[in-house]
Amino acid sequence: MDPHMTEWLNLAIRWVHMIVGIAWIGASFYFVWLENNLNRVNPKTGLSGDLWAIHGGGIYHLEKYKLAPPSMPENLHWFKWEAYFTWITGVLLLGVVYYLNADIYLVAPGSGLSATASVALGVGSLAAGWIIYSLLCDSALGKKPMLLGIILFFGLVAAAYGLSQVFSGRGAYIHVGAIIGTIMVGNVFFVIMPAQRGLVKAIEENREPDPVLPAKGLLRSRHNNYLTLPVLFIMISNHFPSTYGSEYNWLILAGLAVFSILVRHYFNTRHGSQKFAWTMPVAALGMIALAFVTSPYASKMGETSAPAASAPAVKAESATAQAETDSAQPASSGVSFAQVNEVIQIRCSVCHSAQPTHAAFSTAPAGVILDTPEEIKVNAPRIVAQSVQTKVMPLGNLTQMTDDERKLIGTWVEQGAHL
Repeated sequence: MDPHMTEWLNLAIRWVHMIVGIAWIGASFYFVWLENNLNRVNPKTGLSGDLWAIHGGGIYHLEKYKLAPPSMPENLHWFKWEAYFTWITGVLLLGVVYYLNADIYLVAPGSGLSATASVALGVGSLAAGWIIYSLLCDSALGKKPMLLGIILFFGLVAAAYGLSQVFSGRGAYIHVGAIIGTIMVGNVFFVIMPAQRGLVKAIEENREPDPVLPAKGLLRSRHNNYLTLPVLFIMISNHFPSTYGSEYNWLILAGLAVFSILVRHYFNTRHGSQKFAWTMPVAALGMIALAFVTSPYASKMGETSAPAASAPAVKAESATAQAETDSAQPASSGVSFAQVNEVIQIRCSVCHSAQPTHAAFSTAPAGVILDTPEEIKVNAPRIVAQSVQTKVMPLGNLTQMTDDERKLIGTWVEQGAHL
């Protein structure tokens, strides 16, 4: 497909995905807030509580029935299409960005996985994720919500680890997000909506509703609530290479998911008590800890504090490895811009140019152009972050940038990035 058309297709689908996603998550957040703020003191007959609110210049009075009103209203608003269209546009976006350009965005360099196989694995992971999740929920674990939640969490962590072995960091993250999104919309389509339709039908037929389906719907709705913040992070994670680009990207994702769940739990419970207020500072400290351990400075500190290699070990270095090191370093103590520029023009400028030569791009990704010395110097911090520290660039390492070339760029920047 023409890269210009792909870019605009990406834009259109992503925009719709964002709009319907906000509508879905916003409705979810609102109803959780509404439930937590109901006035349950001396409710009217048949009600479990009510709430007065003011917004946008108007005053609203909302009432929640213990089960349902004596007769169903003529107009009953359902909340489902936001969820369905969020998933539909998400899958379309997955296809446009990752499946049409699997060699660039999806396959991990050196994994040996073909583009076709990677797409099949990606689609299969979504189906497998929903099937395994649904079977676990319908098993005896469904009556033990805490244990079920822990097992589901570690199942997603295992999926993140497995996918990170064959997919790029970005590809692994987005597929974990897609698995979660599939679980969430599956809950709406297969469990929550049937439970609601069953409730309405029972009321219309003047019979006692079956309590089994509503109980299942409540469990799945609770899962959706706690999965919201982790999936929101994954949606924006491609902007943060220090997470998906790390050697331990799956573990970082697990940590961020835990912090997200802690924050969500506090907001779910704060109206009843403040006993979970500790989750907020714990999440904040966890974020600070992750920022530190993923920092390139932390790894350098580890290298500095490591004991020096013994003399026999040094002598055991192969002549080939020494020759590669010598070829990557200049004769003098400094790295010249000419050496760095040669690497960048060969490895980076096929995409990051005013006129990219790579068939997948009509414009430079993220607007980063590396044609002139001045442009390279201005973007030096980004080049180091993407190609030296996290090694997520070049995408899929299509231009085969070597570790020695990455070190060369890093040394040049450390020495002042002189032109």
